[in-house]
Amino acid sequence: MNESEPYHQKYFSRWAETKVHRHHLPHWSQNEVWCHATWRLADSIPMDKLRVWREQKNIWMENNPPPWDEETENEYHTIFSQQMEDWMDQGMGSCVLRDPENAAIIADALLFFNGERYELSAFAVMPNHTHVLFSPRGGYAIAEIIKSWKGYTAYLINKRMNRDGELWQEDYWDRLVRNERHFYKVNEYVKNNPEKAGLKAGFVVWEK
Repeated sequence: MNESEPYHQKYFSRWAETKVHRHHLPHWSQNEVWCHATWRLADSIPMDKLRVWREQKNIWMENNPPPWDEETENEYHTIFSQQMEDWMDQGMGSCVLRDPENAAIIADALLFFNGERYELSAFAVMPNHTHVLFSPRGGYAIAEIIKSWKGYTAYLINKRMNRDGELWQEDYWDRLVRNERHFYKVNEYVKNNPEKAGLKAGFVVWEK
């Protein structure tokens, strides 16, 4: 990405109204602020690892209820998000997104409403998870957009593979982008995730 390119920059502000809701994970939204979202295949993390991770996270959350300041948010992502990223990059589970046709289903779905319901900056379809850096548009909410992506792609991939049951994890991870430096750091992370994971094939990367 050319940093001199005109770009619709909107970043998180602690003074603006912020909506916070919680399922298994806390989710923040703030109008059209850029968001880095990640969701994984349901079988990508072994249950024993996931159980310990959830127990530790729940204890931490009880001691640090949202909304958080930037320092607390950074601590959460350093401890919990990074651990999950490291596990996903190990390529555990069925990794059905390694199949180019399944990965293409994800990419096509992400691009379909680009410029209408949201603006994409970059995405990476990994063998067992997907990263997207995007900004919601037209009054659409982050949770609404991600639910649509996950539901539609799960239907098509399950149909193609003649399988049923849960494809994606129930929840997702998301983080609002704080400033220009954070934006370019996330953008670089997304497009370089395959290299970081040591992949030479079995992924799709797109960047505006």
